Amino acid sequence: MWVLMLAAAVPLAAQEPAEPQDTAEAARLRQQIEMRFHQIVRDRLALTDQQDAQLRATQEKFGAQRRDLMREQADHRQALDRQMQPGVAANPDSVQLHLQGIQRNQERLLRLQQDEDREMAGYLTPVQRAQYQMLRDRLANRLSELRRERQGGMGGPGMLGRPRVGGGMRPRAVPQQRPRRHP
Repeated sequence: MWVLMLAAAVPLAAQEPAEPQDTAEAARLRQQIEMRFHQIVRDRLALTDQQDAQLRATQEKFGAQRRDLMREQADHRQALDRQMQPGVAANPDSVQLHLQGIQRNQERLLRLQQDEDREMAGYLTPVQRAQYQMLRDRLANRLSELRRERQGGMGGPGMLGRPRVGGGMRPRAVPQQRPRRHP
């Protein structure tokens, strides 16, 4: 249910800012999403006031670092995407630089997540930490879906408004049949 509520606010937050004023709008929408997410977390995890205050502090501490790493990661991916355009000779040194940057950021994001989880272990139960991770993963997946939809869906243009490398559509997942229950 909360994902549907976020769906109305997220599409504008998911777009890349084209002009400086868009950055302020994206920040405002991000703040609204974060506030709503925090309220959902507080309710679902049944946080005490003390746990709530500690979680907010942890989110502020690690959230800024995560956003910086994600921005840097997006920059590397966009630069790599530009290098890998069909019909354009890629610069091997540049490709290597961006591949290493992506790898380094993935490692840093993992360490950041481990540090954040270690800090939360001081005031959340293991069940609360697992619930928090599940909620955060669901939000991240939903935001990714909304970004893809906004950028043209399965067969539309890539992240930068250009055709994807390879030019084809991504394969769709085949829906799995649920076993029938016999009464």
